[in-house]
Amino acid sequence: MSALQIQTMTPAQVEWAIEQAAREGWNPGLGDARCFYQADPEGFLLGLLNGRPVGCISAVAYPEDFGFIGLYIVAPEYRGQGHGLALWQAAMARLQGRNVGLDGVPAQQDNYRKSGFRPATRNIRYRYLSPGEQPSPPGFIPLEDVEAATLAAYDRQVFPAPRPGFLNAWSRCSGHRGLARQVQGRLQAYGLIRPCREGWKIGPLFADTRELAEQLHTALVAPLPAGSPVFLDVPENNPAALALARSRAMTPCFETARMYTGPVPPLAVEKQFGITTFELG
Repeated sequence: MSALQIQTMTPAQVEWAIEQAAREGWNPGLGDARCFYQADPEGFLLGLLNGRPVGCISAVAYPEDFGFIGLYIVAPEYRGQGHGLALWQAAMARLQGRNVGLDGVPAQQDNYRKSGFRPATRNIRYRYLSPGEQPSPPGFIPLEDVEAATLAAYDRQVFPAPRPGFLNAWSRCSGHRGLARQVQGRLQAYGLIRPCREGWKIGPLFADTRELAEQLHTALVAPLPAGSPVFLDVPENNPAALALARSRAMTPCFETARMYTGPVPPLAVEKQFGITTFELG
């Protein structure tokens, strides 16, 4: 049997990885590949047999000694042959010395524990159908109008490391719609909605208060046609976020556990109403 060769992905190969995620039912965003790549162009690994891609994993290295594992997929016909383990070992070697996070599905959480990961909280994916076009609450501006330093400073309260390259790509990607509330230069909330293989995903949804999060959520979905599927990934350790999801009659449809190899990063959990992505944190 040929040995698996592991190499860094090109942007086109990240598109291949996103296609595998779609086949797994993960419902990726239409612009995810080009945005994810900006987080760390060296952080996406591809496994090949005789030049044919058979598996992938992302091992994104963020500043301040943080890393994140995602997009861990082996094509079904190549599973059970050790290729997944080889990809996993390469990813963890790349992030050696960092506090590494991931969002683990329930079936794999015991395996992640064996690799030194410990659960911090559940992230619950909620789904509902948009009510139809409605007036948008006033006071929100396009996310791309927020100064990069202001956005980065707010985001750093709710994410374990700086991610300016990703934020720039995420807020400006074609099809993405980001909004923010800023008062006298101070950012109070920001969020983004993006088109996916099915419907739309909101992520992130960050706000100083539940009231602001509610208004931002309404503004993000306001232009959608009635009956559009909308998904929001809610951290269970923020009760106000769970209350928001339930107040909109959202239905849980999927869950992960946010896990880390090191200490749980000190984040403003009360401002997290929806995480950005399961793939990058």
